[in-house]
Amino acid sequence: MTKESILNFSQAKAEPTWLQERRLTALAKIDQLELPKIERVKFHRWNLGDGTIEENNYSGAVPDFTALGDNPKLVQVGTQTVLEQMPPELAQQGVVFTDFYSALAEQPQLIEKYFGSALKFDEDKLAAYHTAYFNSAAFLYIPDNVEIEQAIEGIFYQDSDSPVAFNKHILIIAGRNSKLTYLERFETIGSGHQPTSANISVEVIALAGSQVKFSAIDRLGNNLTTYISRRGRHDNDAVIDWALGVMNEGNVVADFDSDLIGEGSQAHLKVVAASSGRQVQGIDTRVTNYGRNSVGHILQHGVILERGTLTFNGIGHIIKGAKGADAQQESRVLMLSDQARSDANPILLIDENEVTAGHAASIGQVDPEDMYYLMSRGLDRETAERLVIRGFLGTVITEIPVKDVRDEMIAVLDTKLDKR
Repeated sequence: MTKESILNFSQAKAEPTWLQERRLTALAKIDQLELPKIERVKFHRWNLGDGTIEENNYSGAVPDFTALGDNPKLVQVGTQTVLEQMPPELAQQGVVFTDFYSALAEQPQLIEKYFGSALKFDEDKLAAYHTAYFNSAAFLYIPDNVEIEQAIEGIFYQDSDSPVAFNKHILIIAGRNSKLTYLERFETIGSGHQPTSANISVEVIALAGSQVKFSAIDRLGNNLTTYISRRGRHDNDAVIDWALGVMNEGNVVADFDSDLIGEGSQAHLKVVAASSGRQVQGIDTRVTNYGRNSVGHILQHGVILERGTLTFNGIGHIIKGAKGADAQQESRVLMLSDQARSDANPILLIDENEVTAGHAASIGQVDPEDMYYLMSRGLDRETAERLVIRGFLGTVITEIPVKDVRDEMIAVLDTKLDKR
């Protein structure tokens, strides 16, 4: 019945034969593969997929988009696309930002070539599950030598009133020597608390010489158990500057990876995370240096409130042959409760000589002297604590290249703190 439901869905969407076959091959692999290994996070009993594939018809109030401006954007609620906006001058240059099935009609060869090239479907059980069961997707393509000054926005809402799994695929292709800024939001809307799962895969294909500034703010609700993978594939001299805010309410395991395939390629990953309540979040941030003179830097800061749990695994791997590579990482966690739990695990795997690598990690509570100083100046405990948190996360947030994203991330953090 599962195979039949996948075939029915695929045929209803008029998917090409190669994609239909990919889904079925991935389905057959699921039981043969292991779950991804995320050190010190016990998620093996979580519900990360119920083996169904279907669409959901959202009937609630659609968020107001009138204040979003005229920059390129795509807005989806569940499996439905509710807004596409592309300035005519960018469309004339060949820029495409649309839902996956419209893109299959416009750019079938590009999608067939690059779909699944950053995250192979047989890498692990959750990757195979995603390939078999993803039920909605988006596609962004920037042609060679096109530079876009405006931020491109992808806004993806999960409907909390629907039991349909939120299985989303985002494919971004930055052409040779292109330049773009992309802002991604995942957010839960609706008044319900229907428990379900999310399996999200974001692939960024950065072709030679391209420059991508990728920012994301994740605000999925406590009704969701989520696995999210963001993967970058870098060709020669390609650069992806990642700035990721993990501000969800439910349990989350995340995998943020950059594969530095090309010579001189670079990845800069900046991650801010906050855990609260009894929430568990496990985040793997990995850079693998394959290319000579490639550079991969990881900077992660997180805060934990109440009985929350947050684990940062920073992994730098320099492959044999990557001479001149540079792998650096820093992971720091601030605990605001005696009942909070955290790990910050630096992992360096070095298979080559003539390289540079280093790491730093720390876990601690708010310094009582900092609190005493602020409160002695007339601030109440809550305000003083908020300032300490902002200062701690500010070293990462200030590295985010888009001011609007910095401001929004601070606002989201304040909202999370207000819920305590």
